[in-house]
Amino acid sequence: MIISPRTDRKALWLTLLLASLGALLLLSAILWSRTRPIEMHDLHLAEGEKLKCVSYAPFHRPGQTPLDIDAHIGREQIAADLAALAKITECVRLYSVAQGLDQVPELARPLGMKVLLGAWIGYEKARNARELEHAIALANANTDVVHALIVGNEVLLRRERTEDEMRVLIRHAKANAKVPVTYADVWEFWTRHDSLAAEVDFVTVHILPFWEDEPVDIALALEHVADTRKHVGQHFAGKHVLIGETGWPSAGRQREESKPSRVNQARYVREFVHRAHAEGWDYNLIEAIDQPWKRKLEGTVGGYWGMLDADSLTPKFPLSGPVAERDSLFGPIGGAALGGLLALLLATTGRRTHCLRVSAITAAGALGGVVAVLHWEHAHIAYRNALEWSVLGGVGALAGLLPLVLARWYGEPVPATHAAGRILWRTDRLRSKAASIGMLRGLLLFAAAVAALLLWVDPRYRDFPTLLYLTPAVVFGVIGWWRTGTTLQERTLALVIVVGVVARWSSEPANPQAIGWLLAGLALALPVLAVRTHEDEKRQ
Repeated sequence: MIISPRTDRKALWLTLLLASLGALLLLSAILWSRTRPIEMHDLHLAEGEKLKCVSYAPFHRPGQTPLDIDAHIGREQIAADLAALAKITECVRLYSVAQGLDQVPELARPLGMKVLLGAWIGYEKARNARELEHAIALANANTDVVHALIVGNEVLLRRERTEDEMRVLIRHAKANAKVPVTYADVWEFWTRHDSLAAEVDFVTVHILPFWEDEPVDIALALEHVADTRKHVGQHFAGKHVLIGETGWPSAGRQREESKPSRVNQARYVREFVHRAHAEGWDYNLIEAIDQPWKRKLEGTVGGYWGMLDADSLTPKFPLSGPVAERDSLFGPIGGAALGGLLALLLATTGRRTHCLRVSAITAAGALGGVVAVLHWEHAHIAYRNALEWSVLGGVGALAGLLPLVLARWYGEPVPATHAAGRILWRTDRLRSKAASIGMLRGLLLFAAAVAALLLWVDPRYRDFPTLLYLTPAVVFGVIGWWRTGTTLQERTLALVIVVGVVARWSSEPANPQAIGWLLAGLALALPVLAVRTHEDEKRQ
């Protein structure tokens, strides 16, 4: 039923109260479930046994990235990284010998660690030649440490060199290196270009259930790896096979059934390593330390495949015992208390302090407080630069401001954006609170439409921004019907939101993150599409 200006406002406040409490209960249930320790397979390695190998890149401190060709990582940092890794693994895999990575073999020696040395191969032929010659010389000078030379990583997948060009580079390395030579790529590309197997000493394949074209649920991931490893072994019968990359991310966007999480990462690593040691698989886990710079290439999920935390170099999860997604609910509880208290204080200082209205606004404030804390937590792992912090942080600030503006509102019809702007320009105090809400709604509609469009057309590396719009979705999903009208521009934005969220959900209908984004988008947009302009709006 559409609420009109003449409808008893008690219905409005009651609906807002129930909607806010419902959202709070749902969030509370989700957060509580994330603090529950999950039992899983314990990984008990034999005394003195460690992980066989992990991928290592030293670009984990703020501002460090290999995309900066002038970046150079110092000896002290690499030594500290390797000392931390030596506690959990006997080997590290490198992808390049540039930017300070050529120091790794020397620093790994006193720790008793082996190195899979990598030569990065890309578009630039001259740079490739320099990189490969440097890698060959480094391998030959450290044959006691360097276990193998990997010529190129997923070059065929990226289509930066052809199979024949890779054959020439591999042959050159074979003719000059004193260590075994291989090439690394995802397993499908190895089987498509299987003639390269004759050029290498062993085959290095990447098996990543999370990144498969058809994403794999964590419960099925290990069997997928086992089946793929068996297939590759049969395809390249007679060749030794190294699983050069396998792992699971701890944070980021869910891909259909593949959910990044700390619990799932712990489960995958424990189960895979146990199976690999039992089956005698040779393997390398990706990766040693979280790499925040990868978020630029792969979105949030790209930065969180590490065994160790990027800041503290401590393990992100234990190898035995239960694992929980969250350690504490202190932050969200504190956010709810603060948000609810601020909204309560503002709601009780006005001219009308009816209990139902105050309760509804307090509940909306508590919801806004919880969401603000969760958004802050997400921002720290997801936002990559000043632009994202300013734009997305600005949207988050507007969403967080909404319950506080709502606390000074008494149920007057909310005007459309253009009318709200005129009211605020005239500084009409009597109607300014409703106009402020109308202006916030217009700004958030625009932001949500942009987000829905981007996530619709380019979804692979974009997070679902549900947290940004959850509070506005609840508030405007209720009071959006209590207004004088709409505009063509608002209807267009709402239509973009509806089409975007429905299209995104239809591509992955079982993904809870997609479902959450669908519900938030519909709550924001449907009132705009359903309510018609009133005569009062036309007279403004």
